Amino acid sequence: MSDTVQAFMEGIRAKNPAEPEFLQAVEEVAASVIPYLEKAPRFQKARLLERMCEPERVVMFRVPWVDDRGEVQVNRGFRVEMNSAIGPYKGGLRFHPSVNLGMLKFLAFEQVFKNALTTLPIGGGKGGSDFDPKGKSDHEVMRFCQSFMTELFRHIGANTDVPAGDIGVGAREIGYLFGQYKRLRNEFAGVLTGKGMDWGGSCLRPEATGYGVVYFAQEMLATQRETLKGKRCLVSGSGNVAQYTVEKLNQLGAAAVTLSDSSGYVYDEAGIDGEKLAFVKELKNVRRGRIKEYADAFKGAVYTPADPKLDHNPLWNHKAQCAFPSATQNEINAKDAAGLLENGVYVVSEGANMPSTPEATEQYLDARILYGPGKAANAGGVAVSGLEMAQNRIGLMWSCDDVEHRLQGIMKAIHGQCVQFGRESGGFVNYAAGANIAAFVKVADAMLAQGVV
Repeated sequence: MSDTVQAFMEGIRAKNPAEPEFLQAVEEVAASVIPYLEKAPRFQKARLLERMCEPERVVMFRVPWVDDRGEVQVNRGFRVEMNSAIGPYKGGLRFHPSVNLGMLKFLAFEQVFKNALTTLPIGGGKGGSDFDPKGKSDHEVMRFCQSFMTELFRHIGANTDVPAGDIGVGAREIGYLFGQYKRLRNEFAGVLTGKGMDWGGSCLRPEATGYGVVYFAQEMLATQRETLKGKRCLVSGSGNVAQYTVEKLNQLGAAAVTLSDSSGYVYDEAGIDGEKLAFVKELKNVRRGRIKEYADAFKGAVYTPADPKLDHNPLWNHKAQCAFPSATQNEINAKDAAGLLENGVYVVSEGANMPSTPEATEQYLDARILYGPGKAANAGGVAVSGLEMAQNRIGLMWSCDDVEHRLQGIMKAIHGQCVQFGRESGGFVNYAAGANIAAFVKVADAMLAQGVV
């Protein structure tokens, strides 16, 4: 780390103690942006990166609700409105026990850069609650969502802040949240994305992040005159992103051989084909079961329970060419990254936000593999959310083919920006640096134009 980056980070750490994920995200961006700033005089005096690290607004509130036993429960709700230089705040709501302010600041900071790469006019934000929907009845989830929105509604709007779903917030939760917003505001507005197709949603929104991650990998491979056909792929997670990553891999002739959840992972040497994927969708989206049931249902699949005492995740220790980490942040550490490389992986396309630790990322870059960081590779979800916003504004619904065509074009454009700003001597493309610099330049130019606000 250069002296300039270190001095910058000392100031950020002093202002944001006990927020490790946020500090990690800022340092990763600063390491590539600050050297660029030293060669860009127009940005030097405006302290743009410092301003980007401070949320424009943070809302924190209590969320009281009544469970099925008639007992009052209290959770915390948050909305971090990070940056609106290029458009309304845009970013998901996460319902998970791990949610805290530092976690959401990290996600909101990443969202600013991710959204800037999409070519769409959307700023960055993130929100959520430490509420855990797992094990709750539909009525409990509804009561929580209604209480959450009763406070949040006054801070959001179709031209101000447009939340979406994230971990723990799927179609069910978006429906309850939207219904309460409509009830409170007495208007039908495009204030949430991920809505149902019959009430303002967009075709392909559930598929978008997973499809986009695969499209980004396809673009990276194309620079080496390769395709995904015949590639063996490791996929973590088993939620929305992982499911549709596997679906698109199947369509392009690749074979995913792993899926996971917090209980453990399954390895299927034969590949997770369409029939098996349909089982996973029903298991996770309808029955909300555990991934272990996959191994019970399909002969040859091996289930490995999670072992918190291990210093690595054995999911990443199988022979493959591609990896799609799609579970959560920092799921791949240095030992996992070494295992990936030893087992032949040379394409990593991140479906989750910051799933690789700094030490893992350093190994990817040292090995000069094709590494698509989350803010670039998984931007397909927010891209289609942006397309949903556009459809709501004009009162039209585009066909699935039209939306997918637009998604492919956006992922191609994101890849092009990363190449433009990330090409190094010898022709190697540092996609991580390229994504950071490209996004920074777009947001910084808008901030300069709008003055010190």
